[in-house]
Amino acid sequence: MSTTPKSSLVSTLILGILFFIFGFITWLNGTLIPYLKIACELNNFQSLFVAFAFYISYFVMALPSSWILQKTGFKKGMMLGLFIMAIGALLFIPAAQGRIYSLFLTGLFIIGTGLSLLQTASNPYITIIGPIESAAKRISIMGICNKVAGVLAPIILGAVILSDADTLVSNLKLLDETQKSIQLDELASRVIFPYSLMAFSLIILGVLIRFSPIPEIELSQEEDSHTNANESKTSAFQFPSLILGVISMFVYVGVEVMAGDTIGSFGQSQGIALSEAKNFTSYTLAAMVIGYIIGIVAIPKYISQSKALSLSAISGIVFSFLAIYSHGYTAVLFIALLGLSNALVWPAIWPLAINGLGKFTKTGSALLIMSIAGGALLPLVYGFLADMPAIGTQNAYWLMIPCYLFLLYYSLKGYKLKSWK
Repeated sequence: MSTTPKSSLVSTLILGILFFIFGFITWLNGTLIPYLKIACELNNFQSLFVAFAFYISYFVMALPSSWILQKTGFKKGMMLGLFIMAIGALLFIPAAQGRIYSLFLTGLFIIGTGLSLLQTASNPYITIIGPIESAAKRISIMGICNKVAGVLAPIILGAVILSDADTLVSNLKLLDETQKSIQLDELASRVIFPYSLMAFSLIILGVLIRFSPIPEIELSQEEDSHTNANESKTSAFQFPSLILGVISMFVYVGVEVMAGDTIGSFGQSQGIALSEAKNFTSYTLAAMVIGYIIGIVAIPKYISQSKALSLSAISGIVFSFLAIYSHGYTAVLFIALLGLSNALVWPAIWPLAINGLGKFTKTGSALLIMSIAGGALLPLVYGFLADMPAIGTQNAYWLMIPCYLFLLYYSLKGYKLKSWK
C-alpha cells in the first residue's frame, strides 16, 4: 500500500472513529462490574469475570483474526468485526430478561471477539502508515479517541443503569426474597435499551466502513526492509525484543484494567457512596487522555518511546505505593492517576516490540494482541486477593508493583536485546 498524505489522513480519521468505538465499549466494563455485582449478587472475584470474559477473547481470537483478515481483506474484516460485536450486544437482551450472569459473560466474550478482529488489523496499520519513529505519536492520537470515549462511557451507562444505586442497595437489604428478586429483575432489565441501541449502531457503522474510501491493506506489506537481515531467523520467538514486549503488554493491560475497572469497588471499600464511585472509571480514563496528549507533544521531539516507557513505569510504581498507603479519596485519586502512568505504555511497547521483525511482523502483531489476555487474568487475581480478609481491596494492589518493575526493565534493557545469547 502506497499512501499519500490525503489517503493517510482519511485512513487516520476513520481509524479514529473505530478507536472511539473500541474505547466506549471496552470501558463500559468499569460500570458493568458494580452493576452486575448487584444484579447477579456476586462477590469481587465473581464480578471480575466481566473483565476475564471480555479480554480472554483477545487471546483466543488473535491468531484466527489474522487468518480471517487474510481471507476477507481489511475493510470487509472491519465490517465483520463490527457485526460480531453487534451480536454480542444483542445477547444482553436475553441475559437481562433471565438475569443470567453466564449469558452476560458470553455476550462480552463475543463483543471482545469482534474487537479482537478489528484491533488485529488496525494496530499494525496505524504503526506502518508513517515513520516508525513517530508511531507512538499516531497511536497516542488513537488513544485519545479511545480514552475520551472511555471517559464518557461509564458516565452515560452509569446514568442509565445505576442512577439510584445507593437507594437501591439500601432497599435491597430490607426486602424479602420475592420482592428482592423482582427488584433485581427490574435492575437487570435496564441494560436492554442501551445495548440494543449499541447493536443497531454497530451494524450501521459496519456498513458505512465497508463502503468508506479507506484504502485496502495488503498485510504482506509488513515484510519491510529488515527482511534480509532476518533471513537466518526461523521463528518470531527468536526475537527477545518481541517476546519480552509480549510479556510487557500482558502485565501492562493487566494493570490498566485493574486501574480502570476496580476503582469503583475500591472507592466503595473506602466508604465512598456508589453514586460517586460508579463514575470513578472516568477519572482514570481522563488521566489517560492527559497522558496521550503529553505523548503527542513530547514523542519523539523531546523524549524517545523507550524513555516515555521508563517514566510511565516509574510513575506507576510511585502511584501504586501511594494508593496502598493512603486512604479515602486520596487513595482513589492515586489509582486514577495510574491512568496517566498507563497512557503511553501501549503506544511505546507496540513499535519497540515489532520494529525489525520483517516477515515476522504479522505473527508479532498477533502475539501482542493475544497478550491483551493480561486484562483477563490479572484482575481476577486481584479480585481473589481482594476477597481475602487478610489482604482486602487495598493491599491487593501490591500486585501492580512487579508489573511496573517489569515494564521498567523492558524500557531500559529488554527492547534492545537482539538474541537470547
